[in-house]
Formats: sequence, structure tokens, C-alpha cells
Amino acid sequence: MSSSTVNRAGPREWGGLAVLSLPTVLLGLDVTVLYLALPSLAEDLRPSSTEALWIMDAYGFLIAGFLITMGTLGDRVGRRKLLMIGVAAFGAVSAVAAFSDSTELLIASRAALGIAGATLMPSTLALISNMFADPRQRSVAIGVWATSFALGMALGPVVGGAVLAHFWWGSAFLVAVPVAIVTLVAAPLLIPEYRAPRGGRFDLLSVVLSLIAILPVVYAVKRVAKDGLGTATIGAAVIGLVFAVLFVRRQGKLASPLLDVRLFTDRTFSAALSVLLVGLVGVGGSMLLITQQLQLVEGLPPVEAGLWMGPPALMMFVAAIGAPLVARRVPPGIVVAVTLALSTFGYVLLTQVDAAGGVALIVIGFGLVYLGLGAIAALGTDLVVGAAPPEKAGSASAMSETVQELGLALGVAILGSLATAVYRDRADDDIPAGTPPEVAEAAGDSLAGASSVADRMPDGWLDQAREAATSGLHMAMLVAAVGSLVLSLLSAVALRHIGVIGGGEPQADEAVLDGAAATEGAARSEV
Repeated sequence: MSSSTVNRAGPREWGGLAVLSLPTVLLGLDVTVLYLALPSLAEDLRPSSTEALWIMDAYGFLIAGFLITMGTLGDRVGRRKLLMIGVAAFGAVSAVAAFSDSTELLIASRAALGIAGATLMPSTLALISNMFADPRQRSVAIGVWATSFALGMALGPVVGGAVLAHFWWGSAFLVAVPVAIVTLVAAPLLIPEYRAPRGGRFDLLSVVLSLIAILPVVYAVKRVAKDGLGTATIGAAVIGLVFAVLFVRRQGKLASPLLDVRLFTDRTFSAALSVLLVGLVGVGGSMLLITQQLQLVEGLPPVEAGLWMGPPALMMFVAAIGAPLVARRVPPGIVVAVTLALSTFGYVLLTQVDAAGGVALIVIGFGLVYLGLGAIAALGTDLVVGAAPPEKAGSASAMSETVQELGLALGVAILGSLATAVYRDRADDDIPAGTPPEVAEAAGDSLAGASSVADRMPDGWLDQAREAATSGLHMAMLVAAVGSLVLSLLSAVALRHIGVIGGGEPQADEAVLDGAAATEGAARSEV
């Protein structure tokens, strides 16, 4: 079956894609919008250091924990229905967060936003797989979707700075309210409903096992970046891995599993997930370190630093839209391999950044890194979703999002810890003898700590600390460059069996498209 025999999407479906992009941008926005609001928030609510961490992290923890559950739930109850429930909850809880008068209420609101966010991510991606049965159109639509989340993350500091210039810190959350209203009004008009024809029983024990498997692992990789390896971190990782084994074993025994582990027997599905996981490790770590470099070393205010991240975000957008178009004539494995090779060159450029000033080099190097991100996010996600049967699209979408969340967290943990170790090694050697212990501890811990005690250190010492932090960046980017080069070579091999998009897929993929075309017709009848 060629792509020409599949029902092609029309104006209504492309309008529906625009609607689906709104909550996706909102999810990315909520990740970074607090970066600027945290100081004024802390002055108002006075959270402890631990509470401040939970204000920032509760959102991401709960999204990661509930993605698999919500992806399967959408397959059972209806993907558009779950999307609308999630959007309504996200808007309502955002209003609660905006007017929180205590740290506890704000943390609870952030956790609730994470659960609501977990309903949106797999629902939007799975609905795209129903609306765009033609593989060429679907790849472009997923490219648009893939850039929406990153666009939201890039806009977070800019939007946060704009609203905080005129309003209180809670106003940063109220951006979600008009987005939720527009989505709730437009979704029934432009987005078809879909639910799996044979959902089966929803296994609550699997939900519990998945949470106990995912949450401790995410906690461990986030904490290791801040505190290093410790008993609590190792214990959390072990607990998560043990329950992951129990979760997988239970899924293999259920007639209607929460996650169909048989999906991993598909070579395309497993290879694409692996590329997404490993590729996001480098991006997650470099995103953290580049943001710190722009603000703490280059001395840019957060809003200006966010604006300098605009050109790399544009590069990612170009790659996410362009890669699927190129993959119509060039096999996706080659497209991914070439763009990852360009990312490797970007990482190498970042190893040449000078502490005395290197904004232009940062923008060019990080732009090339984002070029690879756009390609693997669009093509990798398309391959994952396309390899799954239509009734499992929600579950496959959730797996795609889960490995990307885990990859970002691992990148922060691995590359962030490496850069910190290099900084501490150099900074400890440069701290003058006789420095008060509390000052030495702050200066030797991080560049942020060194900046806070710069007035109690000798003249010129902060410049040495900036050079030490830049050395940490160089080492982390060198490791990322090696990883990106290896992944580029492996992608060319692991994805070599995949033909050009829409140009004669293997028989198994044709069955998927047949099913998608049939279910799209059924879905339209439910609108």
C-alpha cells in the first residue's frame, strides 16, 4: 500500500494540529517560567531550600511518573476526552498556584500540574497519529509538535520576565488560563475522538508499580546532579530498578497490560527509543550548562540570556520541520546520523568557548546541537509512534515522552556532575589560604556560590572561578561530543533497515497504516 491510498489530512486536521500545539507549548513554558519568578516567590513565601527544590521539581517528577498511565488511559477512555479533562485541570490548578499563599499549597499545585501535564503530552501525540494517517503528513505534523514543547521552554524566561515586570510572581502561572480556554473551545470542533476498540480492564496495580519504578529513578538522577552519589540516591535508584523489573514481569502476564512490552520486539520501535534516550542526554546537560554560562560567566540577565537562546531554538524548528521532508528522499537513519554529526561539531565548538566572552560561539555551537535535537525529536518520535498499532498509539507516545524526560534528567545528572567536579577541583586549588571556612565552602562548591561571596574574596578571584566553570563546560561538552559521534554512527546502522518516509514501508508498517486509516474513519464518526 502506498501513501496515496491513505486518507490525507485536510484543513480541519491541520487546524487541529494548531490546537494541539497550544497545550504542548504550555507544558514547555511551565518548565522554565519559574526560573525568573523564584526570587520574588521566595521573598513572599519564604520556602526552605528543600521546599524551593520541590517547588521546581514536583512538576517534572509527576509528569514523568504518570506518563505511561495516562497514555494508556487515553487509549481506553478516549484521547480527546482525556486531553480536555487535562487542559481544564491544568488551567484550574494554574489559577490555584497563582494565588497560593503558602509554600505547601504551591508545592501541591505544582504536583497537580504535573499530573495534569501527563495527560496532555501522550494525548496530543497520539491524536496526531490518528489525524495524520499519511506517513509523510504525519512526519511533518510530529515535527511541528516536537518543536512546540522546546519553543515553550525557550519562551519561559522571556514570558516570565515580561509578566514579572508588571505583575506579581503568581501571574506567571495565569498564562495557562487563556490557553486552556481556547483549547477547550476549539478541540471539539477540530479534533476527532479516538479510543481503542478493545480497551480491557485498567490494572491499578500496574499503575502503582509504574510509579514506584519511575519516580525513585527520576529522583535519583536529579539528586545526583546536586548532591553526588550518596546512600539515599543509590537506594532510590535500586528501589526503582527492582520495581521496574516487577512492572515488566506483570505486564507480560496481563491480557490488557498498562504497557505492552511486546512493542519492544519491534526493531524500529526499540532503536528509535534508544536514539531518543541517548540523544537527549547530551541536550539536557548542555542546556543546563549553557544557561549557566550565559548568566553566571557572561553576566547576562535571565531575559537577555533567554533571547540569545532564540537562534538555537530556530535551528531546532528548522530541523524538526525539514528532517521529515528530507526523509521522504533520504532514509531516516541517514538523516539522523548526519544531523547528529553536525551536533557533534556543535559540541566541539562549545569546548572552545572562552570565559572572557563567547556569546557568539555559544549561539552557533548550541544551534548545531539543537539541529540534531530537532531531527531526532521529529523522526525518532515519528518512528516510535508509527511502529505501534493504532490502539497502542497512546502507550507508544507515553514511552517516547518518558525516555525523553529520562534522557534530559540523565543529561543534567551526568554532564552537570562532571562539570561541577572539574569546577570544584580547580576552584579548591585557587582559594587563598586563610579564607573563612563558610566562604571557602561556598566559593568551592559552585560558580553561583562563588558569586554570592565575591565581595569577601580577593580582587580577581571571581574571574578565576569563571575560568574554572568554563573548564567544566569544556570537559562536559567534550564528553557530549564523543557520545554524539558514537550515536551518529550507531543511528546509521540501527536504523538502516527503514526506508524513506512514504516510499514503500515494510509489510508490518503497512498493516499499521491500514489500521490507522480505518480507525481515523471511525474516529471521525465520533466527533
